[in-house]
Amino acid sequence: MTEHTLSPLIMIVEDEPKLAMLLVDYLQAASYRTRVISRGDEVIPEVKASPPDLLILDLMLPGKDGLSVCRELRQFSDLPVIMLTARSEEIDRLLGLEIGADDYVCKPFSPREVVARVKIILRRCLRPVEEPDNVSARLEIDKARFRASWDGQPVELTPAEFRLLTALSQEPGKVFTREQLLDLLYDDYRVVADRTIDSHIKNLRRKLEIQDQEHTFIRAVYGLGYRWDSHRSRLL
Repeated sequence: MTEHTLSPLIMIVEDEPKLAMLLVDYLQAASYRTRVISRGDEVIPEVKASPPDLLILDLMLPGKDGLSVCRELRQFSDLPVIMLTARSEEIDRLLGLEIGADDYVCKPFSPREVVARVKIILRRCLRPVEEPDNVSARLEIDKARFRASWDGQPVELTPAEFRLLTALSQEPGKVFTREQLLDLLYDDYRVVADRTIDSHIKNLRRKLEIQDQEHTFIRAVYGLGYRWDSHRSRLL
């Protein structure tokens, strides 16, 4: 958190004044502090001078577009980013490796939904590192039966998602490139676009978040690949 005695600070980068103030009203009603910037080229200097706890970043901005801002930000910061976009075809790119956004919201959107997503992301990011040992082994992977469960509840996965989950969770902290993950999925040398991995990862993340909204276990590593961030799993 920016300051321990203050509520989280949310930086809103939006060039539509009415939309920006709508987000300000709802976020402040939820007890967050806010700061509004209307130009993309002002974001990085502001973040470096006074880092917020989360960034809500519009895609189309004067000065510098949101994609460029997010790429530059990821070169020096893991600051959580929620992208705002009216272009649905950009969704996969926003969550892809080369962008590094944590979430996205499509316009037009409900401001309550934005606040809810802010709360979820901040709970994950601001949670203390120390956690009791009794949360261990929440994820169980039964390779022989091709099954996965979370807290004893089955997680319905496609074969590709199961292989990805197994590979990533077996080696927490290790960064797998998209090429390495493709090799794990397809050993018959078929030609598959590396975007396929991004799609599988996105679906896998969502299925895991249904089980546990407090954590994000699969993290995108800017310019490199994906890694599993938790040791709370075991293989059967």
